Amino acid sequence: MNGRMLIEPVPPCDHGAPFEDLARDAMKPQQDLSQLARIGISLPRKLLTQLDEMVAERNLPGRSQLIAELIRHELADPENSQEEGVLAGTITLIYKAESGRVRHALAKLQSEFLKEVISSQHVFLEEDKSLEVLLVQGSTERLNALCDRLRSVRAVQQLKLVTTRTLLPPLHAHSATEQEAAQRRAS
Repeated sequence: MNGRMLIEPVPPCDHGAPFEDLARDAMKPQQDLSQLARIGISLPRKLLTQLDEMVAERNLPGRSQLIAELIRHELADPENSQEEGVLAGTITLIYKAESGRVRHALAKLQSEFLKEVISSQHVFLEEDKSLEVLLVQGSTERLNALCDRLRSVRAVQQLKLVTTRTLLPPLHAHSATEQEAAQRRAS
């Protein structure tokens, strides 16, 4: 290293943004600029064009927001994470609901992961298929184990786990002291 700083604070600037953009940005909560860093990346032209199209489709103010979202998604993906910790997210399943046995098998599996499966939503699709979305929270290891077990049900055709490191607030009081405090607040 030659002593150069690789990550620098981003100075505020408007880059000649139209007045409407400045007015819209003024309505948003301001992010602490000392918490931002600027980087430079090189991309193949075709990939940059696709990125710009996605920014336009999502009506985002710029590339930075989309790139940050994509990075956050990859960092929270338990398959790409060596980090231990608790994740929150969803598991989306599509399965062939030929008989009640499939739903029973999925419900039984979910009950084995009672601490991780917070809630589930089920809808019937066309062609005797079902869509189920599970709201989950737990360790990377437990969520991956749950996904592996759900995939083992023969009728499951698709499964997708999407996670974040931002956690749900505690749902249940776990100690007697917490339960007593909750009862006092309710009185």
